[in-house]
Amino acid sequence: MDMLSVQGGRPLVGHVRVSGAKNAALPIMAATLAIPGCTILENIPVLRDIASMTELLGQLGVRTEPEATGGLAFTSTSGAAFVADYELVRKMRASVCVLGPLLASRGEACVSLPGGCNIGLRPIDLHLRGLVALGAEIEIRNGYVQARAARLRGARIHLSGPQGSTVTGTCNVMTAATLARGITQIEAAACEPEVADLGHFLQACGARIEGLGTPLLTIEGVDTLYPCRYAIIPDRIEAATWMIAAAITRGQVTVEHCQPETLTAVIEHLRLAGADVLVHENRVTVRGTARPRAGALVATPYPGFPTDVQAQWTALMSLAEGVGIVTDHVFPERFMHAAELMRMGAQIRREANSVIIQGVPQLSAASVMASDLRASAALVLAALAAEGESTIRRIYHLDRGYERLDEKLRGLGAIVERKRDPESVSGASSPLRQPHWSRPGNPSRNTPQ
Repeated sequence: MDMLSVQGGRPLVGHVRVSGAKNAALPIMAATLAIPGCTILENIPVLRDIASMTELLGQLGVRTEPEATGGLAFTSTSGAAFVADYELVRKMRASVCVLGPLLASRGEACVSLPGGCNIGLRPIDLHLRGLVALGAEIEIRNGYVQARAARLRGARIHLSGPQGSTVTGTCNVMTAATLARGITQIEAAACEPEVADLGHFLQACGARIEGLGTPLLTIEGVDTLYPCRYAIIPDRIEAATWMIAAAITRGQVTVEHCQPETLTAVIEHLRLAGADVLVHENRVTVRGTARPRAGALVATPYPGFPTDVQAQWTALMSLAEGVGIVTDHVFPERFMHAAELMRMGAQIRREANSVIIQGVPQLSAASVMASDLRASAALVLAALAAEGESTIRRIYHLDRGYERLDEKLRGLGAIVERKRDPESVSGASSPLRQPHWSRPGNPSRNTPQ
């Protein structure tokens, strides 16, 4: 396994470009299962999760190749493969997004129950409820979801659960409904930009979808989808991470190739914390001028403050003046990073689905271990602000969701080095290889092909 060595105490200064959105790319890649022919996707980030999805699609009959302008070409065949194996699905929860496309296009799907980050219980009962409403016969046997349907039919479906709407569930049901007979209405649909991006992609492929970005989706089924060329949206979670990095190090960073309109909640809370935030059409500049101010924050579904930025915000509040409270209504158990931040001197107390943070003037360097993707980012941010040299272990989590994070940090003046962890078991995890499609071209217009 690799680890990061971070020398803290240096403000980040400069410009950084945001990569494509992982959480949009994965369900869009999965949807190519239902699209005959060659679809070209641009602005796909180079990540472990992308590599895992590419491998899974390969097993299901989708060939992936680099395209001349820098994108990736996905060629789906009419093969009969419909089994998504445990060894691949366990690595990444988004693998479950192949369930809807497989069922709609091949009439059968056998998908292992998903894995992913250890951030609490995340059942897929809403996915299954939606697909059953569309006419699927589903049973769970030996750890696999087994689904069958000769032809799905339109239905009225409600997708809200105890923690709100389901993002991947909305993606699964929406993709399946595009090929169902008749009209489907999805109530309490997830409104996240990544869900809307999948919908826009499907529209470019001939799907008839209304209401994207709202809780009510209306989908008129079509007989077939067609390949297209499409550019993935920028990653708002990466953008938010860079914005908080500027504030926590009291630096000045311009975050380029982002969509500020999807970051309104983050921008508002940064300003309340005392950071200067200047918003442009497709970039945001954040300047941390002094010690941040503590405040209360609640992570909620979009357009609220993202749960995927909660850990990074907790790191910022660890250095704030006063007492901060961070609550997560989406994943109430998502606080495993708190114990590691405390190793760096943070004063944090857990109460139910909240943490209460007494800000300290300075964090100190420590050796810490990442528990999940966003916790990894939080520990890197804390290390950048801490006094001394910190070591972050198990950073394979970072490589699942942040493209070239250490390289981008060095471009902003940070002293960061990626090393092999001498304490890890030899061969337990290999470094992320840069594949032959590792430099996507510039996004282009989303036009049918």
